[in-house]
Amino acid sequence: MSKKHGPTIKDDDTYDALREEGASKEKAARIANAQASEDQSPAKKGGQAAPYEEWTRDALYERAQELDIEGRSDMTKDELIAALRNM
Repeated sequence: MSKKHGPTIKDDDTYDALREEGASKEKAARIANAQASEDQSPAKKGGQAAPYEEWTRDALYERAQELDIEGRSDMTKDELIAALRNM
C-alpha cells in the first residue's frame, strides 16, 4: 500500500517505486507526475534524430560548436561523437 504524498505527487505508487530504486525525490516526483498525465509519455523514446554515427563530420563539428566543446577543430569524427556523448 503506497503512502499518500499530498497533492504535488499525482501517482504515489510510481513515486514510491522510484524512490525505492534510489531516484531522488525530485526525479521521482517528475516521472510520477508525467506518467499520471494523459498528455505525456515519459517511457517512450525521445526525439527522431539519427544516431551520431550517421551524421557527417561537419554536422558533428557544428553541433560541437553549438555546445562550445573545446578542441573540436582537431577532433576526428569518432572523437567528436565521444565528446558530444560526454556532455
